[in-house]
Parts: sequence; structure tokens; C-alpha cells
Amino acid sequence: MVGKVSERVLAREGLERTDNGMKQTSWPDVPPINQKNYYTDYMKRDDQILSLRLQAEANRERLVQNAKDRDRALNNTNGEVALPVDDLQAEDGGPSSSYMDPSKIIVIHPGSQNLRLGFASDALPKTIPMVLATKYPQTESEMYEALPRRKFEERGMDQQHGEEWSKKYQKMCNDLKVDMRQNKRKVLPNSKDLVVNFNRRTEPEIISQHNDPLQVEWTDVSTLEDGGSEASVFIGHQAQRVPDDSNPKFKLWRPIQHGWLNENEYPTQAHLFNDLETILDRAFRWELGLKKSTEWKQYSCVIIIPDLYDKKYVEQLLHLCIEWFEFSRVSFIQESMAATFGAGYTQACVVDCGAQKTSIACVEDGLCIEDSRINLKFGGWDVTETFIKMMLYDNFPYQEINLRRRYDFLLAEELKIKYCTLSQANISVQNYDFHLRAPNQPTRKYMFKCYDEVILAPMGFYDPSIFDNSHKLDKRRHLIDRSYNAYDVDMPDDPASAAQLAILAHIQPSVTQTTIPASSFTGAPGEVMATPNKERSNPFNFLAHNNNASATPGTSKAPSPAPDAGVSTPVPAPYIFGASSRDLNGSPAPSARNGGTPAPNGSFHLPATSFDNSTAAQPLQRTAKDLATERDSVLPVAPLDIAIMTSIQNAAKGDEKKVRELLGSIMVVGGGAKIPHFAPFLEERLRARRPDLQEKILVSRSAREMDEQVVVWKGASVFSKLATNDSWITGGEYKVLGSRCVYHKVLWQY
Repeated sequence: MVGKVSERVLAREGLERTDNGMKQTSWPDVPPINQKNYYTDYMKRDDQILSLRLQAEANRERLVQNAKDRDRALNNTNGEVALPVDDLQAEDGGPSSSYMDPSKIIVIHPGSQNLRLGFASDALPKTIPMVLATKYPQTESEMYEALPRRKFEERGMDQQHGEEWSKKYQKMCNDLKVDMRQNKRKVLPNSKDLVVNFNRRTEPEIISQHNDPLQVEWTDVSTLEDGGSEASVFIGHQAQRVPDDSNPKFKLWRPIQHGWLNENEYPTQAHLFNDLETILDRAFRWELGLKKSTEWKQYSCVIIIPDLYDKKYVEQLLHLCIEWFEFSRVSFIQESMAATFGAGYTQACVVDCGAQKTSIACVEDGLCIEDSRINLKFGGWDVTETFIKMMLYDNFPYQEINLRRRYDFLLAEELKIKYCTLSQANISVQNYDFHLRAPNQPTRKYMFKCYDEVILAPMGFYDPSIFDNSHKLDKRRHLIDRSYNAYDVDMPDDPASAAQLAILAHIQPSVTQTTIPASSFTGAPGEVMATPNKERSNPFNFLAHNNNASATPGTSKAPSPAPDAGVSTPVPAPYIFGASSRDLNGSPAPSARNGGTPAPNGSFHLPATSFDNSTAAQPLQRTAKDLATERDSVLPVAPLDIAIMTSIQNAAKGDEKKVRELLGSIMVVGGGAKIPHFAPFLEERLRARRPDLQEKILVSRSAREMDEQVVVWKGASVFSKLATNDSWITGGEYKVLGSRCVYHKVLWQY
């Protein structure tokens, strides 16, 4: 009991509590952790991570089962039995070959224009156009503007195609003439006039159907499915051959455009995901012969994803394969990694020219260098559209061509494959012909002439402004939001690259500014922008050694904290390789660094941006979400040779030896690189950019004369057969961890 206290003591101490030895609470006191003596191993061992623990348990169970089978075999044969190779491999900790049967592994490479898939045991994949046709009130040619875009009501070609584009085209023609004269090639002064006058007078020749031996077999929309009803969905080649005037009408849907999920043409996210699932499902059944879905549980799947991917796209593919298709295991591999596996290279700068995007990445020891990844939004499809547009400008006889129509698109692809080249030796005025085969119409034979269009269209890789880039970002992030960090919901989590950021910063320098002047902030009164607590490291500063002798040769992988508000912090501008201001309006280039190789003449860099603290208004911090939103609004487009040099410089981080090694191992893959003379032309452009390293630069096509289109798929099939592959994701892991299991399983930093 508490003893009595006299009134004198109370008057002296007031309401002070007298000490009676009782604690405030019976809950034990937990002292704070001393970081200097922090020896806990929580989440630092493999057995504490579910994905790795399940993998170790599966290997242990496999070893036990193999031991039991061996003992049983020894008992049945009186102790004389030879160990199979499978058991020997299993004793080493690797899976047995029966578990890694290549005929039970499906390799999938989805693209913007084609889907390539097949078993890992196949020599070559099956190629299916990535398109789906469903019943719809209107066709795509009726719903959308004609391609190439032009004003049909105008009379002159300059007015139809636009004054700005016409001037660019004329400038390219004049530059080509100068270049050909410098190379001692004969140039006729009236070549263009010959082409224009001939094409203007040409009339088509009508050929009846019974006289056309190459008549196209169009898809019959009244075909009955297995259930006896009319087919409502067609995929691949069948979808492309559905007549535009069919009854009922069908519309073509393309789930992937420009390397992204196609949010522009789809009304809902569910419709987009459903079409993607339908194409894969029917491809498995019709192309691979997997008619019964109950058999799919015996198969594994390897999916090829872009180097710079959207995490929502990867997670959706994983969900499709595990939950809908019910594959036993799924693994992911990046395109550049797969290309080096397919070609047998240990170190390379991979240039993948696809249909609607061109990706560049440097690979070293089988892993992609993160800061070297670049994704440009143009490819072979842009060459096709520009080639047709240039010929239309020169009075192409088939003026009604519209790439939205299915037969016109197939015709344009055929013309590009036949006639486009990057060799100046093949540039001359020549007569050509083509046959226009439209459904329910007689065949029409056209004669036409062309001159420099065949080389100027693919030269758009080095001058992308000639392409139509006006609608490539329409409705970006309209249906599918970007991925955010699981522990910080305001921190964008999609992969970033210093080289990609340099390309974006050249187009719009503000994408790298983490602060903005208060005077330019137009928010509500009193509103304060949050300070980002994480930020991606700046791209490598090529001129850091000139400006600051103590600068480190490379960027740290750890994110740096954002500067405090109100502090004047200079933000270094990103640097992108460039040789002259004529190509990229003065893009910066690397210079001599500590005795390194000097950059070509005429290159310079953008000055660093800083904010003066003397002004009355203090600069406000931009959140990481604001920066990501602005970067998404910039279309990544740059000349191919400058993008390659930027990627290599960001991969080397100032190491001149590595720059020379990567310049000597540039590998070109993808369908867009099948244009004749593509690799030698790229090599010439790179040597012009770095004349000091002319002897070191080497651009090669795929090894062993393999088709450039299938190198990536072939590499993924080789990867899937590796016995030491630890990147498989099982259904059990996905059901427990969800998409978080990708973080622990993929071979790169997810």
C-alpha cells in the first residue's frame, strides 16, 4: 500500500507522483536496435526465401526418388545395373533430362507484327501474324484514316503530303545525289522526271481470274467450327485474308503495337487481354497440335520479353501461362540475352530491328547491361509506309492504296521486300511491275518506275523525322497504368536506363530536372509538391573528367536521395553521342578523357542546369511520378547510329577498352535488318561517327547464316535446355507469392 504523506510534503511537492516502485506497464521494454552491432540474418539466406526454398526442396525430393529407383533396380537385377545418365546429372544437383525434355518446352516470342512459337526441340519456329479478326460493324479501313496519311482533296503532291514533309524528302534526294557523286557513281540529272512522267501515264492491265495462276485464296467467313457454328474468330494468316467486303464484316485487332500493349485501338482492358489470350490459345491448338488443354499441364513455357519492358505486361503474360493455360513452369528471358544465346556470342551490342520498334542493348557474359538499353519506336513497318508515301509523291500509278486495307498492306510489304535496298550500286531508273489482287475483283497489273525511293525509305533509320511519328503515343497509359513499388505506392517501378533517358532528354531536356522554379508552378495556392525519396541515377556524364577531376568513372547503382527543398543543386544534363549539330541539333559527344580517344570534331554538350537561390521564390521538387509521366509523353526517336554509340558509351562508363570491344561486336538481328546491305551501311555510318576507331568497328549479321528473324527465338530455345537454369516459376510459387516471385527468379535485376 502507498504510505500516507503529510500535508506539508504535499504542499512542497504539489501533485508530484511519489515513487512506489511500480512500472507504468507490464509490457517488456524493447531497446532500439543498435545498427553498429546488427548481426541478424533475416531475409539474407536462401532458405528464408520461399521461391529458393521450394526449388531446393524439389531438387532434394528428386535426388531421393532417383536413389529409391536405383536401389529398386539393383535389387531386381542382383546388384548389376548401369547408372543412367539422368541419375548422374541428378546427383550433381541438376534436374534430370526427363524433367527437361525439350519437346515439352514451348518457346514464345510475341511481337508487334508476328508471333513466333514452337517447341524447344524444333529447328525453326512457326511464324504467325500477331493479328485477330472478329465480327464488327465496321472494318478498320472504314473506321480509321487512310495510310499513308494525305489530303485527297488537294491537287498538288506538296499539298497532299504536307509542305514540311515534302521539303524533307527533297532534301534527302539532294543529299543522296551529292553522296553518290562523291562515290563516283553516275547520276542522271533528269532521273526524277523520267520516273514521274512514266508513272503519270501508266494505266493498269486487267487480267481475268482464269488467266491468273497466282490467285489468292481468301478466307471463307462461312467456315464451320468444330461445334457446327460459323467461325467468329480468325487469327494469323487467315485473319489477314478475310475479305474487306465480307458479310458479316470483320475487323482486325492487334494486341501489341510499337512493342507495347495496344491501348489506342482497344476500348477496354478486358478486351485487350482477352484477344491476347485468344491468339495464344488458338496458336497452341492449331500450330503446335495441342488440341486438349488437359495436356498443357505437362508442358513448360519460355517467354521472350523486351529489354525495356513494362512490368504489367510481364505479369499479365505470367498470369496467362500459369492460371489460364496451366503450364507447369514459366521462365522469362530478355531479347538481347536470347540473341547472344542464339548466335553464340559472350559479348555483343545487339541491335534488334523489329516491325515497329528497334531495341539496342549491350550484353556481357550472358547478361544485359542495364544502362545500355534503348528502345526506339520505329522499325520495318515505318519503312514500308514511308516507301509507299515516297512513291505516291512520285505519281505511283496505284494512287488509291490504303495500308489499312488488308490486301493493300500485303502488297506494300511485298514491294518493300522486293525493291528496298541500302546499296547505292542498285540505284537507277528501272521498270518494275506488280499485280493487285483484291477479293471479288479481277487482277490488275501495274507497270511503274522508281529511282531513289528504294534507298531513301530505309535511310529513315538514320533520319527518323521522315517517318510519321504523330500518333504513336495516342492513349498511352489509357487502359493500363504503370507499375509502382510495392512499398511506396508513389514510386514508379518500371525499369529505366541511362541510355534511354539520354535519348529522351535530348528531345525534351526537362525529363531529367528534379526541381522546377516556383514561378513556373501552376498548382493551387498553398499546394506543395512532395519530395521524391528515391530517384534513378543520372546517365553517365561523358565529359565529367573534363569538368571535375575527382568525378567517378561510373554511376552508382544505389539511388541517391533527393536534394532538400530550397537548396541550389545543379542538375547535370544527360549526354548523348553525336558527331554534328546537323543531325541532332548539336547533340553532345564524349571527348578526350584522361588520355582517352577524342570525340569527332563538331561535337559539344548541353550545359548543366542550375537554379539560382537568390530569387525570392524557392525551387519546388518534382515527384518521381511527375517525372515518369513526362517521360511517357516523349516519343523515343533518334538516328540509329547515334543511338548505338550512346548505348555503348553508357555500357562502357568511360572504359575505352570496353568501347572498342563492343564496337567490334555489333550484331544486327530482326526482320527489319533483312534489307539488303543493311549491315555494311550501318558499319559505314558508325565509322563516320568515330573515324579514330575505323579499324575496330565491325557490324555482323547473325552467325551461321541463320535467318535474322529467328535468332532470338533460337537463343531462347537453347536457354530453355540448360540444365542449370534456376529461373523457372512454378504454379505453386505463383499462387503463394503472385507476381513477386518474378523478382526472385529472373536472372537480371527486376
